[in-house]
Amino acid sequence: MTTPSNGDTVTIDYVLKRGDGEVVGNTEEAGPQQVQLGAGQIFPQIEEALTGMEVGDSKSVDIASDNAFGARSEELVIDIPRANLPPEPAPQPGMALNAQTPDGQPMTLYILEVGDEAIKADGNHPLAGQDVTFDVTLRDIKQAA
Repeated sequence: MTTPSNGDTVTIDYVLKRGDGEVVGNTEEAGPQQVQLGAGQIFPQIEEALTGMEVGDSKSVDIASDNAFGARSEELVIDIPRANLPPEPAPQPGMALNAQTPDGQPMTLYILEVGDEAIKADGNHPLAGQDVTFDVTLRDIKQAA
């Protein structure tokens, strides 16, 4: 029985679901993902689940919102004057904008509403405030050298 341990690189497939069961992400299009255990590339709860699995095993991992994408903050919903946006492409609801925090850190804003004079954008992760479930399948283990 071979199970992965810290430092190993594993190949996984996953399906990400919101708490209501709606699928919001998976590896179907992008293909299996490789992650190094212990490198902070995935949620610790998934790493923990993977360390007990063998190739071919599947597991569902429930992660509470506070330990997933964090709590939702209404302070991150802001109005931006359209004059501050580039003319192209025209802003549309759902579009992502790259921005910077006041201290220069990159952040992504998602357009909620488009008005004549301003847009309303949300700096929260789209899954902030939501519990999530990852259905994970272990495909391969490359043991650390």
